[in-house]
Amino acid sequence: MKKKSEGGPSTERKRGSGVKMVYDLLRDEILDLVLPPGSPIDEVQLAERFKMSRTPIREALVRLAGEGLIDTLPNRSTMVSNIDFLNMSPYFDALVLMYRVTTRLAAEHHRLQDLEAIHAHQAEFAAAVEAQDALAMISTNAAFHSAIAEAGRNPYFAGLFQRLLDEGRRFLRLYYQSYDDRLPQRFVDEHEDMINAVVARDVDLAERLAKIHAEQIVEQIRKLLVRDRRLDIEL
Repeated sequence: MKKKSEGGPSTERKRGSGVKMVYDLLRDEILDLVLPPGSPIDEVQLAERFKMSRTPIREALVRLAGEGLIDTLPNRSTMVSNIDFLNMSPYFDALVLMYRVTTRLAAEHHRLQDLEAIHAHQAEFAAAVEAQDALAMISTNAAFHSAIAEAGRNPYFAGLFQRLLDEGRRFLRLYYQSYDDRLPQRFVDEHEDMINAVVARDVDLAERLAKIHAEQIVEQIRKLLVRDRRLDIEL
């Protein structure tokens, strides 16, 4: 009788679940700025922390690197990636444009099933705001706007917008911190206004509301960064 291989499906499933657990926890800590930009990442310490071998740790780090959340330096050490403040202005320009374009196209091309997904993500975002759960706000906000982008029926815009939302997650964490993670109800209401414009197929109103919504986020983050720089100078 043939001996069952030690590296069978059950082993692969166990390692896969370990990779996901490490990835999810480290990703949350990076996005929540518990692990600040520039923090060192040590595979040995992580293996001890999670009580597992370095192989799933390394696989989780590869996933995080693929999302731009960690960097491997020339000396092979690993660190949490820095937030790219130098390219902040072009990033925000692109972000605002994608808010406008995708919401406008959603008003023009959406289908019934798109509206169901948009409403579902909006309900999740409203619940996250009510719970003052910043990480849930970030993920549900991204899901909401991604659903709107999908409703626009342009996969290139949807893909670019998703990439911008992914790259800006730590910017959004700073944004929510500026409100002490107590996001005002008006931001939930702004989402509802955009939904209503999309449902009414009012393309001009949908684009205008999306532009206002995006620009206030950008302005708040810029104010926060200017304030922090002033504090650094004063100190």
